[in-house]
Amino acid sequence: MALSYKGRKRLSLFLLLVWLPAYIIFVVGLIGQFPPMSKWLQFPLYVFLGVAWAFPFKFAFMGVGKDDPDAEPNEDQ
Repeated sequence: MALSYKGRKRLSLFLLLVWLPAYIIFVVGLIGQFPPMSKWLQFPLYVFLGVAWAFPFKFAFMGVGKDDPDAEPNEDQ
């Protein structure tokens, strides 16, 4: 599925403003259901889960910070 630049930009905004907070709440609630763990076990678990959410959505963030490649060149420059 190839998204346009504008589509990727909107999807990345949605992921950062809606999905990520919901994912954080879900993970903290899920880990809270387990019996108490040591800090040495919790830390790598939170680090792994904190990074793992982005890998499936890597395509949405590719090139979003750059200029729109589909836009017409601006003649003012």
